[in-house]
Amino acid sequence: MNRKTLVLPAVVGLLAPVLAACGGADSGSGGGDAIVVGTTDRFTATKDAPAPLDPAYAYDVGTWNILRQTVQTLMIQPKGEGEPVPEAAQSCGFTDSGNERYACKLRSDLKFSDGNAVTAEDVKFSIDRARSIKADSGVFALLSTIDTIETQGDNEVIFHLKTADATFPFKLSTPVAGIVNPDDYEKDKLREGFSVDGSGPYTLKAETDGDEMTKAVFTKNPHYKGALEVNNGEVDMVSYEDADDMGTALEKGDIDLMTRSMSPEQIQKLSEATADSDIDLIELGGLEIRYLAFNTNAPEVKTKAVRQAMAQVIDRDHLVSEVYGSQAEPLYSLVPASITGHSNSFFNKYGDPSVSKAKELLAKADITTPVKLTLNYTTDHYGPATKDEFELLRKQLNDSGLFDVTVKGTAWDTFVPAERKGEYEVWGMGWFPDFPDADNYVAPFLDKDNFLNSPYRNSDIINDLIPQSRREADRLSAGKSLTEIQDIVADDVPVLPLWQGKQYVAASTDITGTAYVLNSSATVQLWELGRGVSS
Repeated sequence: MNRKTLVLPAVVGLLAPVLAACGGADSGSGGGDAIVVGTTDRFTATKDAPAPLDPAYAYDVGTWNILRQTVQTLMIQPKGEGEPVPEAAQSCGFTDSGNERYACKLRSDLKFSDGNAVTAEDVKFSIDRARSIKADSGVFALLSTIDTIETQGDNEVIFHLKTADATFPFKLSTPVAGIVNPDDYEKDKLREGFSVDGSGPYTLKAETDGDEMTKAVFTKNPHYKGALEVNNGEVDMVSYEDADDMGTALEKGDIDLMTRSMSPEQIQKLSEATADSDIDLIELGGLEIRYLAFNTNAPEVKTKAVRQAMAQVIDRDHLVSEVYGSQAEPLYSLVPASITGHSNSFFNKYGDPSVSKAKELLAKADITTPVKLTLNYTTDHYGPATKDEFELLRKQLNDSGLFDVTVKGTAWDTFVPAERKGEYEVWGMGWFPDFPDADNYVAPFLDKDNFLNSPYRNSDIINDLIPQSRREADRLSAGKSLTEIQDIVADDVPVLPLWQGKQYVAASTDITGTAYVLNSSATVQLWELGRGVSS
């Protein structure tokens, strides 16, 4: 049977909380053949990044999808949409009217995968560890509003915040706040390699080839106590060189499901499959965005007018229709259209693409044209269409006569260290939100500890507007501050949003739970998968 395309909407920020499924170590099938999931994500331990799976370092969608299966967090984003709900905690909440004191009580009988008890001190150790190591990935910034952490007995953790932060429960649902076993993690040093020890629904065994993890074997953790119902005994995640190889493996039956990152052509082909196909395509609401980032200290783009002129020339509608079709939508802000607080700030400022307006911007700033630039992109992280996207961006900019652009593709394990060292003037990135709130499309890019290591600083955003937005428990009330931030970004252009995309899963028809295997933040929820009877 072909279910055609099951579409789950992602309307975030206005939905009531949804309760997570209840379960424990005895839930799930516990047996049967392993479910095999394909991915094009690559997991490499390099000299620049020797600890890719340490929660204090990891900060990309691929590594987080490993950690979310293995490392338990106090809170978790629910099966559907809505506010985060307790996971390792039995209850959490603000205990003051100013949203500056947040207390959590742990579930009883929590255990690490080795059988040792999880205590409040372990939670404090894990989160303080990430805060103190301050890895160059920038992931520690998610915990920046924490002032101190105290424990009361073995099962209560109290967070004292520097300032009000209504988004704090979301941050406790991210892997950087994951609980790790102090027996296996040093307080002031990252754990190198591919071992992970936590209290999550699965244990991990990594199969490697040199410095690369080629398969992640997730086995149901018999000691797991939490909110999740685990519907299988084992899931194997296999890394493929590219989307074509992954697609071939699904067709041959070597894998049961594939997700990141399918090509637009694969998605289109699967959507047109006949009713007797043994592969289902599931479309899910997504909050992924793509954008260009700028090193605002680089001579080529240091002048704001150059960045503004690029914003004025690039035709997002043409870019999306040519490369991604109906699988993406043009984006005119860092905050996606489906998130509370979104404003079309770039369209409001620049309107439709216009070479004449861009020429005028450059002339007023006495910029000699054509401006010579290199657009850098990664070849193996965001899918095979990235090259086509950057070739089209190059053409749009060069056809204006105002730019002389070349493009350069680099593998992810080289691309990220180069970007963090400031070696690129302009580079393309994607963002899968840590949690579905506008704050997570603003602070990681613009706060003082931004993950891009960008030199761009705006004191109004950092000192006033971000803190103001976080004080509003009702996220609709944060709209004024968030709109001001987005308007400043549209004027200064430290980043240039391009499009937001949908999510897709392709799976054999006998695999169940596929409608929930990804949430809106692109989190893989392997515990949802089961093996049923093919129809």
